[in-house]
Amino acid sequence: MLARLARLFTIRTRFEAFAIIYALAVGAVTRGYQYMDQYPGPIGWLFFACCTGAVFMAGAKLLDSTQKKRREGEERRASNDRRAYPREI
Repeated sequence: MLARLARLFTIRTRFEAFAIIYALAVGAVTRGYQYMDQYPGPIGWLFFACCTGAVFMAGAKLLDSTQKKRREGEERRASNDRRAYPREI
C-alpha cells in the first residue's frame, strides 16, 4: 500500500517536472513579495532574488532527473551499435 502511495509522488515526465517548477515559482515569487514588504530596500530585493534563485536550482535538478532515463537508453543503443560495427584500426 505504501508503494502505491509513493508512486503518486514520482515525477516521470518532463511535463510533470514543468508543472512542479511552475508551482514552485509562484510560491517563491509570493514569498519574495512578502520579504520585500517586511524588509524594504536592498535586503528585501536580495531575499526576493534568493527565493527565485532556489527555483532555478530545483528546476534544473528536476529536469536533469527526468532526462537521465532517456540518455541511458540512448547510451545502450549506441554501445550495441559499436559492438555490431567495430572500428577499423
